[in-house]
Amino acid sequence: MKNSKLKLLFYTLGFFLALQTALPAYINSSFIEQRFFSENLVGFLYVIGALFTIISLLKMPWLLKKIGNFNTTLVIIATITIILSILAFSQNTSLILLSFILYLTLSATISFNLDIFLEHYSNDNNTGKIRGSYLTLINLAWLFSPLLVSFVLSNGDYWKIYLISALISLPFIFLLFLGVKNFKDPIYNLPPFLRTFKKIKNNENLHKIFVIKFLLHFFYAWMVIYTPLYLHKYIGFDWQIIGIIFTIMLLPFILFQFPLGKLADKKWGEKEMLSCGIVILSLTTIILSFLSIPIFWIWTIILFFTRIGASIIEVASESYFFKQVDSGDANLISFFRIANPLAYSIAPLIAFFILLFLDFCYLFLVLGIIMLFGLKYALTLKDTR
Repeated sequence: MKNSKLKLLFYTLGFFLALQTALPAYINSSFIEQRFFSENLVGFLYVIGALFTIISLLKMPWLLKKIGNFNTTLVIIATITIILSILAFSQNTSLILLSFILYLTLSATISFNLDIFLEHYSNDNNTGKIRGSYLTLINLAWLFSPLLVSFVLSNGDYWKIYLISALISLPFIFLLFLGVKNFKDPIYNLPPFLRTFKKIKNNENLHKIFVIKFLLHFFYAWMVIYTPLYLHKYIGFDWQIIGIIFTIMLLPFILFQFPLGKLADKKWGEKEMLSCGIVILSLTTIILSFLSIPIFWIWTIILFFTRIGASIIEVASESYFFKQVDSGDANLISFFRIANPLAYSIAPLIAFFILLFLDFCYLFLVLGIIMLFGLKYALTLKDTR
């Protein structure tokens, strides 16, 4: 299969994987809260899942060397399917909690496997374009997911969402066999963890882009866990309205990431894009703390602008990082992907302590201030152009 067709295949795989992850994403916290925990304690499940994800990602390069990326991907997607089925139908509390933690772990880990496939067929001259296209397809799934959830979900029947997510594995597995069954793995670089850590720490630009990526995922973790709860419980929107708000909110990821990826290759540097995105995201997030009335269009516009900032940071950080590595640098790629679970392990803990002293609405003020620290790293990056 030609490289162009393989790239299209990986874009499609990314879409299905994102759809499978996105459908439950905005109802996970409500599902767990409804059945087991208070809103304060929901975050701790995310912390546990994130810690397991970090361990998993650190072991992934070793697993790739042992059984290859194709087999690893197949095992993970099959396991995710079983876990989602358990979440849909099981009534056993312990089994549901264990499955939820494993789901958080594996749904984050499998993205790393697709990174290896995609990077194998990329080159630095079009990394921005490739990553922009890939992210656009992924975020297309995230765009339609809240709207789909709003139509499917009624009377707290969350099982329907988990069942649909499980069924999405079928086209994913079919396409995986169709395109990359005979994938030839590169020689994976497997230095000890401490050596990888020191390499990133001592490489100024890798260190800075990792911090920026961590802050972006910190923002995502905070918003995914607490925004649905806030809009539904405190502001008073029903799930159908929340679904529409979130769908419009996610439009920037579709509208801007492909052209921004091309611009990162040809005209603009990632440094300027990252700085601009951080400012937009931070200021609009702070505004959320001062909105207390359930007016649809106001919430929609402000949340839309937060995602304009996030979409810029996302595509620029991906473009910058993958211009520094290749598919054999599995250790560096896995470390880069640790930014996601690391954020999910830290963000809920910080939010928990904030909620001991401040009202729920001030979570967004604190988050916006934290995100502003990213400017220190973005403005001092060595640009690729």
